[in-house]
Amino acid sequence: MKTSDQYHKWVEWSEEDQAYLGKCPDLITGIHGDDPRQVYADLCDVVDDVVRHFESTARPLPPRRIRPMQEVV
Repeated sequence: MKTSDQYHKWVEWSEEDQAYLGKCPDLITGIHGDDPRQVYADLCDVVDDVVRHFESTARPLPPRRIRPMQEVV
């Protein structure tokens, strides 16, 4: 598993922005676009770049705090 895979990422529609928003709040504020699949692919690329930047500068990565909601059974 890549380090970037450990960070929660998601895409959602924003009525206010009339666009899909890609988010990874532990690392970046987000990106936007018209195609949800492309937004997710771009988001993954950006998160990979952020992780590589942290690693190349020997800075510790922020802790992973955001977690997907789990269904209560």
